[in-house]
Amino acid sequence: MNDQRDLLVEIGTEELPPKALATLMKAFTQGMEQQLSRLGLCRASIKPYATPRRLAVLVRQLDTSQQDKLVERKGPAVKAAYDAEGNPTKAAQGFARSCGVDLEDLETQETAKGTWLVHRQVEKGRSTSELIPEMVERALAGLPIPKRMRWGSRDEEFVRPVHWVVLLYGDQVVPGQVMGQAAGRATRGHRFHHPTALSIGKPDDYAELLKNTGYVIADFDDRREMIKSLVRKEAETLQAEALIDSDLLDEVTALNEWPVAVLGSFDQEFLEVPTECLIQAMQGHQKYFPVVNQQGDLLPNFITISNIQSKDLKQVRAGNERVIRPRFNDAVFFWQQDLKQPLEHHIESLKNLKFQDTLGSMHDKSGRIAALADAIADQLSLDKNLVMRAAWLCKCDLMTEMVGEFANLQGIMGRYYASHSAEDPQVVQAMEEVYMPRYAGDRLPKTECGRTIAIADRLDTLVGIFAIGQKPTGAKDPYGLRRAALGVLRILIETPIDLDLEQLIEQAADGLKGQVDAKPHIRDVFEYMMERLKAYYTDQSIPADSIDAVLARRPTRPADFNQRVLAVTEFRKLPEAESLSSANKRIRNILRKTDESVPEQFDQNLLDEAAEKALADALLALGPQVTPMFDSGQYTQGLQLLAGLRSSVDDFFDQVMVMAEDTSLRRNRLALLTHLENLFLSVADLSRLQ
Repeated sequence: MNDQRDLLVEIGTEELPPKALATLMKAFTQGMEQQLSRLGLCRASIKPYATPRRLAVLVRQLDTSQQDKLVERKGPAVKAAYDAEGNPTKAAQGFARSCGVDLEDLETQETAKGTWLVHRQVEKGRSTSELIPEMVERALAGLPIPKRMRWGSRDEEFVRPVHWVVLLYGDQVVPGQVMGQAAGRATRGHRFHHPTALSIGKPDDYAELLKNTGYVIADFDDRREMIKSLVRKEAETLQAEALIDSDLLDEVTALNEWPVAVLGSFDQEFLEVPTECLIQAMQGHQKYFPVVNQQGDLLPNFITISNIQSKDLKQVRAGNERVIRPRFNDAVFFWQQDLKQPLEHHIESLKNLKFQDTLGSMHDKSGRIAALADAIADQLSLDKNLVMRAAWLCKCDLMTEMVGEFANLQGIMGRYYASHSAEDPQVVQAMEEVYMPRYAGDRLPKTECGRTIAIADRLDTLVGIFAIGQKPTGAKDPYGLRRAALGVLRILIETPIDLDLEQLIEQAADGLKGQVDAKPHIRDVFEYMMERLKAYYTDQSIPADSIDAVLARRPTRPADFNQRVLAVTEFRKLPEAESLSSANKRIRNILRKTDESVPEQFDQNLLDEAAEKALADALLALGPQVTPMFDSGQYTQGLQLLAGLRSSVDDFFDQVMVMAEDTSLRRNRLALLTHLENLFLSVADLSRLQ
């Protein structure tokens, strides 16, 4: 059995980019796992560590060497290796020479295609110690680093300069270099609390040594939970709650090695500014956690995490309170400046803000949104004056000082400014709702006005970007078209709103006539959007073949599509489902293979067998019942009725020869099966169900 030891790898750097640290940690761990698997080295587990100044992994119970393996190399066929007199040919001699052995050392191998010369030898496994440096270099080279840097006069490149490397296998240092640094056992503690080197005895000592002596919590997840706990505890002293944003928590975790919570305060007068502005200033600029009371109202307090155990915490608190003041003063200034003009004042200035080179300005886009929203309002019998007003105002907050400083407050500030301008409540709400849903799982617009312009805005972007040839490819989606498509679909499905998506796309294309010819791209946009439904329903644990069965019928109304998918899902739970699905496959195969002209209706006078008469009677009885159901979208009830056809369908296929020799009988039976298939096709193509 192969011996096993623990391996510690640590790459010590200058401060790593905080927003990328968690990603780098995961990628480094995965890269090490891939290298170990590639080299055939077994291990029990691999534990990641990451702080602002280090990436590390602890590999437990790692094999000390690769297993020996039998290497087999195939040569020429025996008949080509020897001539008629049995003398070796040049092919045989060359093969032996390339293997580094005499001809007599080669073996033969019998296969179905003949006998071949082969060379077999045992390749001895290399020791793990000699593999480690290269393995680590490869893992580091594979990290997702958009722009690597060099430092000093060195040739090595990394996300930040590397200052030390630990390669400790068991209690022995692995000889070699990584990133131009000689490997050792010396790590570094906290930059201020323990700047001198710490010698690691064995890999398992790593985390505890750093924590107990070096003032470093090396485990990213432990540090994250510690920060969350510290922040909550500080908020509890005020009988309040801290707003802990997950992304901010990750970033703060990546900024600190020895977290200490500090509770600060600011002047009450700043609370006159909209809450979102203050929260954005605290979270975005200062990495502070805002504090709210039991009613959710913002308090004049914040919690920050200091990366040092200060002897005078009051000074740390005072420093943080001092730096937040100018940020809040800016917010007050922006707010007061923006309130000097009504929101509609910015409509004309939207002409100076470019949406896209070919697609024009934000003023052009607002006009297109208004035109499409007007068409939607017509179909839904909405108040067109409100919809048009909301459409023209929805981009105006982009021209305000506050949104210029805090871009992700767009829509939110529009709501505040529209309210201050005494706009209709529906218009006010629509200013924010135009951007909903902002992400997967986000809430949807609640007002008719908001839903209408949210749909119009996204469809204009989708059709326009497709028309200029910049639709998403692979992982690149700079205009967020996937999110936009899913947003439209969610609004139409979950509200629900019974609108024809293909027709809406055509209307959006009409609105782009002045900038680009979008007509040739209507089908592409429609199919792109409907493809997004696969991920949407997969997230709801609906099988892919159920989705494909409905997609095959190409319904153009997403709300109707949803009803069909739900109906197929319920149908599959019925005991008759499997048999009827198989029957639909069989019908599809029969009809696909025939090149005969099939009548539009079957003739009852040509029915010959009892089983086909029974099926025809059942179809004639059920057809008038299920057709109105399908026409009104009652797909689940209709499919449940059609499930009653199972015994008639089974008997038909058991007792009736469809492809009879008599042409009239054969065509009539094909017409009967077509009639049966069309009833099911009114909902979905059940032949696609697995």
